[in-house]
Amino acid sequence: MPAHLLQEEISSSYTTTTTITAPPSRILQNGGGKLEKPSLYLEEDIRPEIKDDIYDPTYKDPEGRPKPKVEYVWRNIILMSLLHVGALYGITLIPTCKTYTWLWVFSYYLISAVGITAGAHRLWSHRTYKARLPLRLFLIIANTMAFQNDVYEWARDHRAHHKFSETDADPHNSRRGFFFSHVGWLLVRKHPAVKEKGGLLDLSDLKAEKLVMFQRRYYKPGILLMCFILPTFVPWYFWGETFLHSVCVATLLRYAIVLNATWLVNSAAHLYGYRPYDKNISPRENILVSLGAAERRVLPRVGEFTVCGVSKVLPLTEILLRPGFLCFPPVQQSELLISEPQRGGLPQLPPLLSL
Repeated sequence: MPAHLLQEEISSSYTTTTTITAPPSRILQNGGGKLEKPSLYLEEDIRPEIKDDIYDPTYKDPEGRPKPKVEYVWRNIILMSLLHVGALYGITLIPTCKTYTWLWVFSYYLISAVGITAGAHRLWSHRTYKARLPLRLFLIIANTMAFQNDVYEWARDHRAHHKFSETDADPHNSRRGFFFSHVGWLLVRKHPAVKEKGGLLDLSDLKAEKLVMFQRRYYKPGILLMCFILPTFVPWYFWGETFLHSVCVATLLRYAIVLNATWLVNSAAHLYGYRPYDKNISPRENILVSLGAAERRVLPRVGEFTVCGVSKVLPLTEILLRPGFLCFPPVQQSELLISEPQRGGLPQLPPLLSL
């Protein structure tokens, strides 16, 4: 794929060189030598099994339509409030926890995060790689530990978020404010546009996967066991942690941290940070969000485990390829730039590099 170098002087004393891979120009068949306007995505680059997670620039919110009345889901409001009260109390118990409990909480948190980022997000929402049964089984268990809706529902909402980003059809539309995009969208009924457009998405790949459908069918007993009973029982039974510490630290605090780390990708990472690929889009790279969620923003197909903008997908890929867990590894970031649209703006440098 041809590429060219684009040089832009950031300041009188600093010059950066950014490699941008542009799509090839296409010549009209009827002659004349005129070039077609390149599309945002090359048809041959789009993964054949999924196209509904790709941004649709033609969709706009209808003008003049009255805003629907906000309907509160009081069950969710009460449960979320109780969860965070218990988590705040759990923070006061951290100094008196046993060392094994700290390690248990940290390990459970990491596995839960992987179930969201490498599982529900990269594998099932975006299909960035293909995994064999052992890895898919691990990821579906890890995703159940995280308790952020089953994979089918998570992927459906996330594909709608990408396709109709920052419109009323976006489940956590960041234009409705930080609180709404962080947690408020879970405390109210979905906007009618979310239901309408979400119902039109092609989810046949998810429906065809027996493991995803199995999790959806038995999700309630699954999350009861994996998100609440198991993380509470293990420290209490195996190393004599108090039941109060086990509940408030190992379960409630750990669960609240996993939730908020994921939510920050929808809220903070749309408002704060730098934009290394396109300065005109809302999603941003945010170092703190990357550390908390093991997640890289902006490019929907870049690998997980990014810290300070450095992707950790290569070591992870090597580890998973050796025992044969992956049958198709994640694509490289250099390859991703081929298919990502360059829609008018030089990338922004992170603050440390722009000094």
